[in-house]
Amino acid sequence: MEQPDQRLQRKALKLDPRDNVIVALFPLEAGETVACDGNAYTIAERIPPKHKFAAIDFEPGSDIIMYGVLVGKASQKILSGQLLSTKNIRHDASSYQRRNQSLDWTAPDVSRWKSRTFLGYRRPDGQIGTRNYWIVLPLVFCENRNLAVLKRALEEELGFARPQSYQQFVRDLAGLYRSGQLDGGAATPFVETARGSQPSRLFPNVDGIKFLTHEGGCGGTREDSNNLCGLLAGYINHPNVAGATVLSLGCQHAQIPILQEQLRLRNPNLQKPVFFFEQQKSLSEPALISDCIRKTFLGLVEANKLSRTPAPLSSLTVGLKCGGSDGFSGISANPAIGHLADLVNTLGGRTILSEFPELCGVEQNLVDRCVSDDVAQRFSQLMGDYAARAKAVRSGFEMNPSPGNIKDGLLTDAMKSAGAAKKGGTSPVTAVLDYPEYGTKPGLHLQCTPGNDVECVTAQVGAGANVVLFTTGLGTPTGNPIAPVVKISTNTELFERMSDIIDFDAGSIIRGSATVEQVGEQILDRVIEIASGAVATKAESLGQDDFIPWKRGVSL
Repeated sequence: MEQPDQRLQRKALKLDPRDNVIVALFPLEAGETVACDGNAYTIAERIPPKHKFAAIDFEPGSDIIMYGVLVGKASQKILSGQLLSTKNIRHDASSYQRRNQSLDWTAPDVSRWKSRTFLGYRRPDGQIGTRNYWIVLPLVFCENRNLAVLKRALEEELGFARPQSYQQFVRDLAGLYRSGQLDGGAATPFVETARGSQPSRLFPNVDGIKFLTHEGGCGGTREDSNNLCGLLAGYINHPNVAGATVLSLGCQHAQIPILQEQLRLRNPNLQKPVFFFEQQKSLSEPALISDCIRKTFLGLVEANKLSRTPAPLSSLTVGLKCGGSDGFSGISANPAIGHLADLVNTLGGRTILSEFPELCGVEQNLVDRCVSDDVAQRFSQLMGDYAARAKAVRSGFEMNPSPGNIKDGLLTDAMKSAGAAKKGGTSPVTAVLDYPEYGTKPGLHLQCTPGNDVECVTAQVGAGANVVLFTTGLGTPTGNPIAPVVKISTNTELFERMSDIIDFDAGSIIRGSATVEQVGEQILDRVIEIASGAVATKAESLGQDDFIPWKRGVSL
């Protein structure tokens, strides 16, 4: 690893000795000569930061190599120093297979972390939570209105509702309009006023009540409803959850017995309160709501008896996610949390790398890291099945990069995937999870999910992630109802512009003032603070409770 002072003046970066393209770290102008990897390159046209230029002349059909893997083919002649774009390259990726080889992995030094702890909530089954929530969830969308009624009643009266300064803003505008001081063309800036006194929490050891509304449970396939029950079971069994209130209509596909069976599969000896209510068996809606409130209140009384105690870092399950990615994602934030993942796995914790459409082209590396043939075979099978589903509806992994990805330098799915996979570090793959299975083994897990931000984070938390690390180059407010989602920017400009939603800046790696390892360890320090409840993430402070179950169709 190069030292920071050696990197400070670099304007471009070759990521792997095998690469034949180079990444611009800063704007490069036509005619400029750039030194990189011991060679000098003459820039043929303006290269924006995060984008790539050719290190050699390419003929049509030539392999484009980045991160040491195939990420595309030249679709026309490209001269050295020219910009790579969707006009001159196309997606391509290498095939993969299981090879007979022994795992050769050197674990990082974790002596600094062995005695570190976080303050967590210990559950009877041995899981340890980073938060202490009560959840209320419907088995079918028909119950969403009842959840809204419960939310208004419970949150406001128990002190969990967030102050709403925007209500005062609307009130002020209405007053100006009534007094004739505001017409349709006037522009009145929002000025945050003092928020009214917030009622103190009746249950100080409970972090909140979360209401997980969704649009499923009926009207789709039986696979959809069964997967929904499995996902909800993962949330009920989650270490951040003290108990649950479940509302059912009664006639839908997602039946209470299916959810109960999914709970038994995840935890045969579940020792937390779960209250079930079926509206079609209730005397009336008021009777149903009153009963829900009464039981939930008593559950909160019990949840409030629990307090935080020291827990080893081996109790962490960390989701690894990227979204709104850019050309710096695979250089800064992703490898930084990859180093963190290696540290957590070495300490006996668990990490979850998901987004199967964004592992396209790096499958061979992951297969080679699997601890057994069975694990490797399951990964290959799930990847193949996912790709086949996409092809069956005239789509494909090659359609994954979004317009924002492409604009910021991620031109093909294989190029995007090669950088996205850096989040998984170098650890052995100990397990492969199909959606919506729950993780139980220590080490790195591969989980079959879409790349879609909220569907993926929803699934990772459903698999047991009690913290999610979310890297972004373009910015996103994504959060989760029950697990803290830590947003990490790939570049400092983004962090400064969107500091209201970003928790940590990994741009020091691009600037050359810190190494990947240093930043990864700084993030782990922050994770310990967040896991202990000493620091709230920006998503938590904003009430960003995103929850979207994946209907097992083609979502990239």
